[in-house]
Amino acid sequence: MHIEPELVSPEKMLLAYGTAAAAGAMTVKLAGEAIREHGPISLLARTVLATAAVFNFFEIFPHYPVGVSEVHLILGSTLLLVFGAAPAAAGLALGLLIQGLFFAPFDLPQYFANVTTLVAPLVAIKFVADRIIAPNTPYVDLRYGQALALSATYQGGVVLWVAFWALYGQGFGAENLTSIVTFGGAYMLVVLLEPLVDLAVLAGAKLVRGLGKTGLVTPRLYA
Repeated sequence: MHIEPELVSPEKMLLAYGTAAAAGAMTVKLAGEAIREHGPISLLARTVLATAAVFNFFEIFPHYPVGVSEVHLILGSTLLLVFGAAPAAAGLALGLLIQGLFFAPFDLPQYFANVTTLVAPLVAIKFVADRIIAPNTPYVDLRYGQALALSATYQGGVVLWVAFWALYGQGFGAENLTSIVTFGGAYMLVVLLEPLVDLAVLAGAKLVRGLGKTGLVTPRLYA
């Protein structure tokens, strides 16, 4: 998923620096909490794994240009449930940066807009998860409705941010609006798949509960 190079002009891209900084500040806050709770080594290990997963989402998983952007299978809620909020957010930002540096340098001028688009919804589902999942409920015991709520929030957030950048950059012309609607409709199909992926991953995690002692997954996965 990325903002096309011509979608937002360079002078307008200044806004993205501010939105990315806000998303980065929330990530730093979450990282500080994770370090206090479980230490820096666990945070670093989970961030590396989340980054590797995000890189695969971008480069290995199928992706298709649709409307104003591309449809990728970016499993934001899966990252949150397995690795925790801070590693997931950092993994999204780092995975996107690696892709831009080594595989898609034409995306680098849009990096901060793309970071906002991916990380801001991740922060949002962290708050949603805290509200809809009881504190004593491990993530491996999530119900379908809860997984669906997280996925819909994340993927809906991505669509809204892409729509914002498209409208901010290109205005409210009929062609631009049609491209936004086309992208949004295609992208929200991911919501049909992601909760099933989440539940499958969580079911697999139940079979290997020893992972909870390695520091490679969020302790909330099992506790």
